[in-house]
Amino acid sequence: MKRPIILLVDDEVAFANNLLKLLSKRGYDVVVEYNGADAVKRVGEKEFDVIILDMKMPGMDGIATLKEIKKKAPLVEVVILTGHGSIESGIEGMQLGAFDFLMKPVRIDDLQEKVSEAYRRKLVQGERG
Repeated sequence: MKRPIILLVDDEVAFANNLLKLLSKRGYDVVVEYNGADAVKRVGEKEFDVIILDMKMPGMDGIATLKEIKKKAPLVEVVILTGHGSIESGIEGMQLGAFDFLMKPVRIDDLQEKVSEAYRRKLVQGERG
């Protein structure tokens, strides 16, 4: 099975760059955007398998970003990262079509497992489509 192409969207530059390094070392093809608007634009230009999306971002927040991404790429699977005890936004994201959510700080093994599950679901959905 080929590795999923991942779009990582997080406004915390150090965190995003660290995650990029960790995922790249594990063989993933990762593209990073630091805000929702750029992420939505990027989804229009390139096909991604899984999007790792931070909920709390200035400007276009995670929920608004998720809605726009799902309009452009309904089959892409989205894993939400949420912090600050805001489980509600993770649940809201899932109601809007996200695959699942993880609390920050996230363990790389947990994230990798979630990305793999999301990717498998995308492949199954693609076969049905």
